[in-house]
Amino acid sequence: MSNSEFQRVIVRPVDEYNQKLVSYVHPPNWVNPKPADCYDLVVIGAGTAGLVVAAGAAGLGLGLKVALIEKHLMGGDCLNVGCVPSKCVIRSARVVGEIWSAKNFGVNIPQYVDVDFPAVMERMRRLRAGISHHDSAERFQKLGVDVFLGSAGFASNNTVEVDDKILRFKKAVIATGARAANLSIPGIEEAGYLTNETVFSLIQRPQRLAVIGGGPIGCELAQAFRRLGCEVILFHRGSHILNKEDADAAEIVQNVFLKEKIRLVLNCQMQRVEKTSDGKKLYFRCNGKEDSVTVDEILAGAGRVPNVEGLNLETVGVEYDRRHGVKVNDYLQTTNPKIFAAGDICMDWKFTHAADAAARIVIKNTLFSPFGLGRYKLSSLVMPWVTYTDPEIAHVGMYEQQAQQKGIEVNTIKINFSGVDRAIADGEEEGFVKILHKKGSDEILGATIVARHAGEMISEVTTAIVNKIGLSKLSSVIHPYPTQAEGIKKAADAYRRTLLTPKTKRFLGLLTKLS
Repeated sequence: MSNSEFQRVIVRPVDEYNQKLVSYVHPPNWVNPKPADCYDLVVIGAGTAGLVVAAGAAGLGLGLKVALIEKHLMGGDCLNVGCVPSKCVIRSARVVGEIWSAKNFGVNIPQYVDVDFPAVMERMRRLRAGISHHDSAERFQKLGVDVFLGSAGFASNNTVEVDDKILRFKKAVIATGARAANLSIPGIEEAGYLTNETVFSLIQRPQRLAVIGGGPIGCELAQAFRRLGCEVILFHRGSHILNKEDADAAEIVQNVFLKEKIRLVLNCQMQRVEKTSDGKKLYFRCNGKEDSVTVDEILAGAGRVPNVEGLNLETVGVEYDRRHGVKVNDYLQTTNPKIFAAGDICMDWKFTHAADAAARIVIKNTLFSPFGLGRYKLSSLVMPWVTYTDPEIAHVGMYEQQAQQKGIEVNTIKINFSGVDRAIADGEEEGFVKILHKKGSDEILGATIVARHAGEMISEVTTAIVNKIGLSKLSSVIHPYPTQAEGIKKAADAYRRTLLTPKTKRFLGLLTKLS
């Protein structure tokens, strides 16, 4: 396929910021280089995983020949339609949340909050464009990577074809990511709907917004758009939003949603969608009853599917599943030993930081593990994640149910923020720190934190798990007072108090007499 077909990439709206973005991540005047005789690594896909593999391998100063192929926008979902734009919009929405609660802090404000929705979205586009040079084709070219813009497919067991050019490789990495799943609701395609890939192109606020899916993406955007002035109705087939999270944590967020007047339709089955003169009419069944609602826009926040099409994976014996993606072993090696994969194309963890961590494993296993010696395993990673609602839910390690399934006896320590001074001062008492540890031991197995900045706090527990630091040592760590992170220390102190058995107390009493 000719590269000219990819020079007309357009990101809407076509303003100065999106033009700047495109100039970095898919420059219209880009000329693909002449391929090297043979590449040490050919990487297909320039999202987080692909960028990290390419930059990491080329940046070692070993003279490795690396090619990176991208058919759309470098930076992938994270930069263009995921983490970066969503967090910019969420930050604006948090300002509104602060204003709503201002009276609780003795600050009187006008009852009406004027949200300039076009300005919010313009700010997002400006910040995204400002960040985009980090993922630019030019930057990676300067790092020594041969960047090819075009659609790639395997031509043989050691070649990839892109833009009518043949790239020969010793090893290849598939990092083509995933995309929003199509909704199988009759009439919805004809009515039209938004996904995370199109919602950030909005320039006018939809007055009435339906969000389908009560998982992390749906919940984050439902709350953000509600705060930015939309009437939001959130449909979820489960009995509770965020049903894969800790139940206590999800309950807090659900109550916040109700307080903020997000209409929740739970235990819901979508029936069909019709386009009417008044908007898009959704028909649904909830708890056995038929109902309908008319909205201006529909946002699909449920499901991702891997980008496996067009790669000619059958040609190179790479097994895949259209729902779960490319099949890999624990070393991220596909069924073709010369081809590896990383990121959303092959992993259940669909997070930017997970793709980054997996890419580092791929660098080690493709380039520095002769005869399979010293390979790193995906299963060895300790993976934290965050749902960026307000408050946030951050988690790392096991849930109690997972530990039970593995036959591990556990104890749980829960510290409510109603007992943490800084949280009280901040007016953020609804959250908690919950730490799961092995019964009879201070070994930390998992943790969940619910707080406005839970994502900033979870790394302390992640560090403890990775470095096998138990609750006893964590208790000795001095935390600045007053901070909400003191909740972690309080949990560790709570564990230490469980060690004060009657026998221990008698021994300590003897020590005091001898001292």
